[in-house]
Amino acid sequence: MIFQDQYQQQRIEKGKALQALGRNPYRHNIIKDTSTKEFLECYEYVIESELKRDENKNNTVVGRIKFLRHMGKAAFAKIEDEHGLLQIYFSRESIGDDWFDEAKKLVEVGDIISVTGFPFVTKTGELSLHAKALEVATKSIVPLPEKFHGLQDKELRYRKRYLDMIMNADVRKTFKIRSKIVSEIRHFFEERDFLEVETPMMHPIAGGANAKPFVTHHNALGVDRYLRIAPELYLKRLVVGGFEAVFEINRNFRNEGMDQTHNPEFTMIEFYWAYHNYHDLMHLTEEMFDVLLKKLKLPRKLPYGEMEIDFSKPFRKIAFRAALSEIGGVPDEILDDRTQITQYINNKGFSVEANLSLGKLYEELFDLFVEEKLINPTFIIDYPIEISPLARRSETNPNIAERFELFIAGREIANGFNELNDPLDQYERFAKQLQAKNAGDDEAHEMDEDYVYALGYGLPPTAGQGLGIDRLTMLLTNELSIKDVILFPAMKPLNDNDEQTQKDEE
Repeated sequence: MIFQDQYQQQRIEKGKALQALGRNPYRHNIIKDTSTKEFLECYEYVIESELKRDENKNNTVVGRIKFLRHMGKAAFAKIEDEHGLLQIYFSRESIGDDWFDEAKKLVEVGDIISVTGFPFVTKTGELSLHAKALEVATKSIVPLPEKFHGLQDKELRYRKRYLDMIMNADVRKTFKIRSKIVSEIRHFFEERDFLEVETPMMHPIAGGANAKPFVTHHNALGVDRYLRIAPELYLKRLVVGGFEAVFEINRNFRNEGMDQTHNPEFTMIEFYWAYHNYHDLMHLTEEMFDVLLKKLKLPRKLPYGEMEIDFSKPFRKIAFRAALSEIGGVPDEILDDRTQITQYINNKGFSVEANLSLGKLYEELFDLFVEEKLINPTFIIDYPIEISPLARRSETNPNIAERFELFIAGREIANGFNELNDPLDQYERFAKQLQAKNAGDDEAHEMDEDYVYALGYGLPPTAGQGLGIDRLTMLLTNELSIKDVILFPAMKPLNDNDEQTQKDEE
């Protein structure tokens, strides 16, 4: 039996008592004609009226009891629905002596109730609902935590998001904002004639990014499949097929570590735009932020933790190599010498793998000395080609990729580039990635011959970009952990002692 706690057993017995009274503790066909918000807005005039009530009105509000106080022959409660809290009042006179006596024993905090009545104002000036009828819609078996202001234990909140949402209205607000962000992004691209598409979640080859995949097995086909790490190669196949502007708001999976900004399952938007370049993408990204801030009614300067982020346009742009010296403080004169770079990193108190290539060493320098300093929106452009296996080479410098990444608040938010559409060059780069994988690089890109073959039909000049929805939501809601913007984040399994501790904390 799951519900063995004595308090849970007591509530089960109360549910049975309600059933014996002919009052189903798990009713259906509940009619809710008014939300708490609508009630408070609609009857605001009652506050100024002479009688402080309007008994000609009749509304049914349904919500969870968050507070309950009995006062002899009457009682006050606070009920909450998705939109907010509303005070209700009921008494022996209003709902009947017999039912009032039973409700006093059987109805409690946590229960979802249906209340029908009229608006009135209490002596303390609070607009409330004066109940003429009260019914239990759902009997709560598990008591809510005692603290009315909500759960404080972060671990418990993530594991039991449903309880977190019951107790913390701000959590529900964050996820409503997240939903609006996704909706507005979708609308933004649709208005610009991008076509929303869906591509496979299970891939025969793990491709589209440098990352370690999750592996599953397809029983009917008798083959392994990879949960997608990115939809990129499928979306570009669609551009080959004739769609000139496509996007997908998608789930990606990467079998990597978890921290404040990484969850193994995450949401991105990826979009591809034929006959445009990465400068167009940067302009489009600035425009998208501009629209989001307006739609969410946010100022251009937003707090984020202890920082303030200025979203004023244009966003700063700086070349990758220049950022190493100008922002990271790395001496420019060592940047062409692998030995000096390695020694510099070691002298700064960090370790680095032996025999890293120059491009990989640049990546290490950037991660260590530049990234966390990029607070205001900054486009880092012109990446080393070696760490950009799917990006087009610069026509003026073959060692540089026509690529950017957008950083805000010290972390990457987006990655975009001019797409490599030369099938022979792409094949050679995949071959080098395969060599790196065979040498032990778990995140190196696989060879995808079918994609190379697709390029053989001709990919028009195209620019593409991916942008992390989770990290974007973190920024716009001032949440410092990715777990606070994912409804059900990945969590380490609990052992028996952990489970008991969490039950005690509830």
